[in-house]
Amino acid sequence: MTASVPFLKLKANAKPRVLSGHPWVFVNEVESLLAPEHDGAVVECRDRTGRFIGTGIYNGRSQIVWRRLSRNRITLDAAWLRAALVRAIERRRGAPKNALPSDPLIEPTPPATGIVASQMHSGRLVWSESDELPGLVVDQFGDALVVQIQTLAMEGMSTVISDLLVELLAPAEIIFRNDANIRRLEGLALGVHTRSGLPWAPRWVSIDGFEYWLDLAGGQKTGFYLDQRVQHGLVAKYCQGKRVLDAFCNQGPFALHAARAGATHVLGLDSSGEAVEAARSNAERNQVKAEFLEVNVFDWFNDEARATDAPWDVIVLDPPPFAKSKSALEGALRGYKELNLRALKALAPGGVLATYTCSHHMQDAELRGVLAAAAADAKRRVQVLEFCHQPPDHPVLVTMPESEYLRGYIVRVE
Repeated sequence: MTASVPFLKLKANAKPRVLSGHPWVFVNEVESLLAPEHDGAVVECRDRTGRFIGTGIYNGRSQIVWRRLSRNRITLDAAWLRAALVRAIERRRGAPKNALPSDPLIEPTPPATGIVASQMHSGRLVWSESDELPGLVVDQFGDALVVQIQTLAMEGMSTVISDLLVELLAPAEIIFRNDANIRRLEGLALGVHTRSGLPWAPRWVSIDGFEYWLDLAGGQKTGFYLDQRVQHGLVAKYCQGKRVLDAFCNQGPFALHAARAGATHVLGLDSSGEAVEAARSNAERNQVKAEFLEVNVFDWFNDEARATDAPWDVIVLDPPPFAKSKSALEGALRGYKELNLRALKALAPGGVLATYTCSHHMQDAELRGVLAAAAADAKRRVQVLEFCHQPPDHPVLVTMPESEYLRGYIVRVE
């Protein structure tokens, strides 16, 4: 790149995290913004002395005005994108065999035919800044890819990205799920479309030995909560011969794994009628016995009728994010504490609680504090059995706390 490449300069009195390796620069950390024609372009970032920090994508319409692509001077073109995609896919292929469920990751083929993913694989292949592709998420479900684009620069390269994914992975279809509200922060429109232009109907997809009826074009997130795959099997090992409650069950994967592991009774709860119907269909398809109810989980726990229920041996709490912003954190902590308190009271002595949060504003210390406060109020002795995190195909950057969002504990309750 030449010296004429535009650049942002950090304020002299600012203490931006980018100087410590974070990949973002915020609007209040730069001396001035660039002209609007640079929105979506590749620009350099320099510190207050003019020292080069890295190359990234720029959008003056966003609070995050710069997102790092590389610490080197690079050009965002097909060659660079191809290399970044290959690196991301190869990282998953090189993951330890015991780090992810048993589905094959990436099956290599002769170089002439590209990488080509196993048609039976389901998992995350690209995750935004963690894979040097800010604003790009690629999930695989069998022979289909689901792509989310959340930054202006990647939107401008969407056709190139689509062509490269076909070259590298040969999917039957690519579904672009560009319907997340976060796109509005980049000035992007919302919508869903496929590469072919043809509709992609819901269908059965195999994930970790179970078949799920997935609507990849209209379901939550990219069609399935892939970040909990490791946890489904982890919790199941505590379920043989047990009564299991799966709260916020969504499509029912925790419940299905528990039932197949030999649980004597499995009940899933969710406020979404659509999710409950999907969970029932999934249980029937996989020939496992589990019940599902459409209820408000908080109301269900607070119902006085629960006092006469038999205690549960295993309870899973996997709620949606309560803290979608820092300002909502205080109220979210109260909600998490009340939910965990109710679950602890409903557990039999020696029972197991698997509790999770996907609120990235909630740190591990805060989740542990919530659990400790709930244990004190319930007058229960609680011991940690497992420390839980997102799987390695959702890699965490140590210099970017925002890349770690899924936390949890599996505990024994005396």
